[in-house]
Amino acid sequence: MQARQLVERGVVEITLLGQNVNSYVSPEDGSGLPELMARVDKLPGLQRLRFLTSHPRNASARLLDAIADLPTACEQFHLPVQSGSDSCLSRMKREYSVGEYLRVLERARARVPGISLSTDVIVGFCAETDAEFAATMQMLEEVRFDTVHVQAYSPRPGTAAYRREDDVPLTAKKERLQAVLGLQRRISEERNSALIGAEVEVLVEGVGEDGRAYGRTRQNRVAWLERPAAAGETVTARVTATTAWQLVAA
Repeated sequence: MQARQLVERGVVEITLLGQNVNSYVSPEDGSGLPELMARVDKLPGLQRLRFLTSHPRNASARLLDAIADLPTACEQFHLPVQSGSDSCLSRMKREYSVGEYLRVLERARARVPGISLSTDVIVGFCAETDAEFAATMQMLEEVRFDTVHVQAYSPRPGTAAYRREDDVPLTAKKERLQAVLGLQRRISEERNSALIGAEVEVLVEGVGEDGRAYGRTRQNRVAWLERPAAAGETVTARVTATTAWQLVAA
């Protein structure tokens, strides 16, 4: 197993990758991602386990149980939604509705207290109307993701969408992109500021030019430390300040 080799070389955090990683099926015994996570979790020396990217239709209760129960599984879930409009999702052939997607997030928050949620959004997809974009904004406001990765749609040869007309003006795409970024900046600032005074576990990744150590929490938030620490070290620190994109902890 590649994961075993990495841990034996000193790696303490592993991310399982796949385009739809939660649809993984073992060619050996037919088991899925939760079972694979359980096997990796048992590797001596491993501290953290993550996975991406998931598809909503395969976000099973067993997967959420694995996040909740496995000691190394980080309290983080990246689940792309792409749009908050059912009609737009249908044109994207995403094979789920907004309601189905939201129910997965509800189960995740109920099963894994304190879980951080992130997503991907595409604005300006073929024929996206103002009303469809407004539905996306409303969904983002209601869910209050920790992180949102947003892109303006652009045609990609070889995809099904390439056969559709790219009919949303570039100016509209840019305006919608900035609107999502502005909304998420406010939400991220509010969610991070609520952590002031809380203790977080930081796996140090390196030291910045100013001499401060930085790393990530189990929820995948970037944290800067106000104390010396070396790369690879895991420290517990108390959050003293925040921005939309990072924490400061002592």
